[in-house]
Amino acid sequence: MTNVTGAIIPAINHLEVGDYNAFYREAGPVNAPTVLLLHGFPTSFFMFRHLIPILAVTYHVIALDYPGFGFTKGPAKYPHTFENIATVTEEFLKALYISKYALYIFDYGAPVGLKLAVRNPQAVSAIVSQNGNAYGMAPTATAQGQASNRECSRGTWPFLGPSENHLVTAMLWREFSLSTLPWGNIREELRILPFSSLRSWWLDWTLMTNRPGNDDYHLDLFYDYRNNVKQYPEFQQYLRNSQVPLLAVWGQKDTIFIPPGAQAFRRDLPHAEIHLLDVGHFTLISNLEQIVGYILPFLEKHLGKGDK
Repeated sequence: MTNVTGAIIPAINHLEVGDYNAFYREAGPVNAPTVLLLHGFPTSFFMFRHLIPILAVTYHVIALDYPGFGFTKGPAKYPHTFENIATVTEEFLKALYISKYALYIFDYGAPVGLKLAVRNPQAVSAIVSQNGNAYGMAPTATAQGQASNRECSRGTWPFLGPSENHLVTAMLWREFSLSTLPWGNIREELRILPFSSLRSWWLDWTLMTNRPGNDDYHLDLFYDYRNNVKQYPEFQQYLRNSQVPLLAVWGQKDTIFIPPGAQAFRRDLPHAEIHLLDVGHFTLISNLEQIVGYILPFLEKHLGKGDK
């Protein structure tokens, strides 16, 4: 969609997918290669609001809110697992008759996207990983999802012990506080960003805290991350077998998914393109222009332009 000035404006859409009302943004020519943007925690489609119009000049771009995130609505009870998120996303793509797409995977979007790729390898034409992990590369047991050998109880982050359960809810929601964000150097990054760039934090906070039962959902989902780690060997086998073109653009100050996670892609994809940026976890927020400078040549090289 374009306005009178020629600027591309993403369309706001809802789609019934089984028991879910999926919210998504869509832009760009429908006969162009599709790029599927998969967000992380605690974000939604909104993290891609500046990237979508740039990509949509050439590509058909879709950003979906997962169940429990953003504006997507689900039934009162549904599975609190990444498998379910992947299934809803898969059915969403089928409903839109999208059979081929490039993936942009960030944070939680990595296991979601790689589960889709494992299920249907021929569907994925290329992958951009922005701090999206598929390897057991963690500096300590404090890295999210990596401490799979540690005892965990329901409602406990993989890096917290049973005696720390009382901290979980506070940590989960106060992640949103600009004074306590722990990932990489994001506190410093946020100090120099224009105020308009902080809107995503307040939107995420509002949507997640005002939804009844969402705290339990996200605690369960954090705990379920251990099953993503168990599937890492399958993700890696997919990469080896497919030799899918992959670009990793990574904030090297990320303390959750550290730089060796980006470099590890070359174990299975010798031709992977890897760039480490001097920022933290939310690289797209702080370094949009720099990331776009890598993404556009990569997509043009591997997707080209024109018809699907």
